[in-house]
Amino acid sequence: MTKFETSSYETIKSALVNRDLKQALYDEGKVIMDGVLLTLHGDEHRKRRKLEHKVFQRDFFKYYEQELFPKTLNETILPFLKKGSMDLIDFGYRITMNLTADFAGIDRVKKTPQETENLLTLVKTFSQGATLVHSKRSHDEVNKEVLKALDKFEKEFLSPSKQRREKLIREFKNNKLKKEDLPRDVLTILLMNEDNINLNNDLIKREIAFYLQAGSHSTANSMTHALHEIFIWCQKDPQNITKISEDSIFLQRCVHESMRLHPASPVAWRKSQCPVSLEKNINMKKNDLIIMDLHEANQDKSIFGKDSHIFNPNRKVSKNQFLWGLTFGIGLHMCFGRDLDGGVVPNENTDPSNHQYGIVTLLVKKILNENGYPDPKNMPKVDANTERSNWASYPIIFGEKK
Repeated sequence: MTKFETSSYETIKSALVNRDLKQALYDEGKVIMDGVLLTLHGDEHRKRRKLEHKVFQRDFFKYYEQELFPKTLNETILPFLKKGSMDLIDFGYRITMNLTADFAGIDRVKKTPQETENLLTLVKTFSQGATLVHSKRSHDEVNKEVLKALDKFEKEFLSPSKQRREKLIREFKNNKLKKEDLPRDVLTILLMNEDNINLNNDLIKREIAFYLQAGSHSTANSMTHALHEIFIWCQKDPQNITKISEDSIFLQRCVHESMRLHPASPVAWRKSQCPVSLEKNINMKKNDLIIMDLHEANQDKSIFGKDSHIFNPNRKVSKNQFLWGLTFGIGLHMCFGRDLDGGVVPNENTDPSNHQYGIVTLLVKKILNENGYPDPKNMPKVDANTERSNWASYPIIFGEKK
């Protein structure tokens, strides 16, 4: 097997939409990623994506963001506001874990702090398993922890959630319940399986666990990176904070700019299913691997300007180019959560009062509105257990700066 590497923006774009190249980044994390949507290829991927897309539609994202999410956000942040401080990574996991649990279809029956802590611990373990290729820990040790966590997840959360949905589905099939009254989540869609895809219990367990970790992990880090960039940018010019606080559309640009600089996955791996030629020096034979550097590609000067390596929310890009670059991918494997996290790109006719900003922007806005800023006595720490650019902790305090 030959390994090719590229950071060319256009080459990566052509590779990401090439149907002869299969996802390969998560092969190491098979214990949790085997057979989930993200790792499927070809007809299998098309069928599963079509089935699950019944949940992930823009109308529901907008409804969730504007009607449901604000209540969850206020309830989750309130104890931290009373305390006067919090850790952004911990908060990010907590708020997005509840969000992704709703979409995935995992009930939190007890509604107790201990139940939340239990699910949070499991989700963090799932994240370590999914990103195993970049882990600096013993891979065997991580896999053992993931298997143990999956068993606990099934017993405490998945089985009760399945039983409740299976009962509702039976009522629907017996004409005792309308279809619109069924839960709108991935687990319900998989259990109904109207497309008759071959799904077993272990696969459903991995699929739901994958959704939980993918949503929580990436969103928590995206929020923290965006706030970090904004804090630094406003230190350089305090007037910037006024512009951000008065213009939510501009704040969304700040978030998109940060997403460009800090893609959730800094690289993408693809394995060729047959001979593939991407450019003159990349001629792949079957089962060759191409490693694509999304972090570097997102700083392509020909696309994002001479200052592409720095945070600049005033950046101008062409109309056919997203400010976030390749962060959400493109083509069939484009991230399902793009509109949920990043929102919809505004245009000159956008009504700010009825715009879909994305939950990352809403999280950042809430923290800035509550006068959150880095704790000068408790510096943030990077995650030393992974090669990815993640934060281990980012302490902030609330109130006017002293």
